[in-house]
Amino acid sequence: MIMASRNVWYMTRNFLFGSRGWMIQYSAEVFLKSISLRPFSVKCDGKDREPLKNEDLLKNLVTMGVDVDMARRRQPGVFNRVSTNEQALKIFLLSKGASDKVIGSIISRYPRAITRTLEGLSKRWELWRKIMASDLEIVNILERSPESFFRSNNNLNLENNIKFLCSVGLTNKCLYRLLTNAPRTFSNSLNLNKQMVEFLHETSISLGHNDPTDFVRKIICKNPSILIQSTKRVKTNIEFLQSTFNLNKENLLLLICGPGAGILDLSNDCTKRNYTNIQEKLLSLGCTDEEVQKFVLSYLNVVFLSEKKFNDKIDCLIEGKISISQIIENPRVLDASINTLKTRIKELVHAGYDLRSSNIALLSWSQKRYKAKLKKLNE
Repeated sequence: MIMASRNVWYMTRNFLFGSRGWMIQYSAEVFLKSISLRPFSVKCDGKDREPLKNEDLLKNLVTMGVDVDMARRRQPGVFNRVSTNEQALKIFLLSKGASDKVIGSIISRYPRAITRTLEGLSKRWELWRKIMASDLEIVNILERSPESFFRSNNNLNLENNIKFLCSVGLTNKCLYRLLTNAPRTFSNSLNLNKQMVEFLHETSISLGHNDPTDFVRKIICKNPSILIQSTKRVKTNIEFLQSTFNLNKENLLLLICGPGAGILDLSNDCTKRNYTNIQEKLLSLGCTDEEVQKFVLSYLNVVFLSEKKFNDKIDCLIEGKISISQIIENPRVLDASINTLKTRIKELVHAGYDLRSSNIALLSWSQKRYKAKLKKLNE
C-alpha cells in the first residue's frame, strides 16, 4: 500500500509540477498523503466483486456430490457470491424426498439453485403443490429440469400465472401437463401469457368458432408448449397450414383443434423445410401432390421428422420391399426408429411374413404386442 502511494506521488509530481514552486509541491504532497492514509476500497457485492476461491463453498459442493467443473461452466457467477445457501437447499430437498444423488445432479446442472432462500423455496413449493399431487412428483420434475423450478424466484408472478390460467378454464389436469411438460410457462411474465391467450381467442373468433374460451383451452391442453412460444410463430404456422393444404376456415379450425395443434409451436423454418423435404422425397418415388398432402394431413407428426430421419426411414422401408403406397396408407410406421424397422423387417422375413402383401402396421407396434405376434408366426 505504501509503495503504491509513493509511486503515485512521484508520477504525479513529475507530470504536474516539474520545477514549479514549493508551495504547489507541498500542496500536492499533503493531498497525496491524505490518500495514502485511506485504504483502497473494493466493491464486494455478488455481481462485481473479484472472483474468489470460496473454499467452504467448494468443500460443501464436493461433499454433496456436485460436479463442480460442470457447475462452473454453466453458471460461473455463482462461485463469486459472498454467501450461498447450499446446505439449506440440501436439507430442504431431503425433506421433500430427494436423494443425495438427485440433489448433487440438480446443483451440477443449475448451480443458481444454491442462491435461493429457504423462505422463497418454501413458498414456491407450496404453489407447485397446489397443482402436483405429491412432493415426489415435483422432485421428479426438478431432476429432469432443475431450471423450471429455480430459474425464477418471483413467487408472486408464479401465483398470478396460476390464477390467470385457472380463470381461462384450464383444469388442474391441464395445469399439471403444463408444469410437467412446459414449466417455463409459469416463469413467463403474466402479460406474456395473456398475450398468447388473447391471440388464440381472437384467432378462434376469426375462424368462426362458437366458443372461443373452449378453443383456447383445447389448444393449450393439446399443446402445453404453446405458451412459451411467440404469437408470431404460432400465427405463421397457422397461415402455413391454411395455404399449404388450401383449407377453408372450417377445416382449418378442425385441424388446429385436433392433430394440427401439436405443430403450432414448431419453428417456422423447420416446418417449411421438413414439409418441402417430405414433398420432394415422395414425388421422387412416384407420388402425386394430392397423395403427398393426404399423407401429411393424415399424420401431421411426420412434419417433426428431420430431413435425414424421414429419408432414412423411407429408404429403409423401400429396401425391405415395402411399397410407397403401403407407407402412404400406414404413415405411423414412421414412428419406429431405424434400428427397430431394420430388426423387425429382418425378423418378419425370417418368419415367412410377406411384407409386400400383408399389413405393415406391426412395424410400429409396441414391443410386447409385436413379440406376441412374432411368436405366433414362428410356431
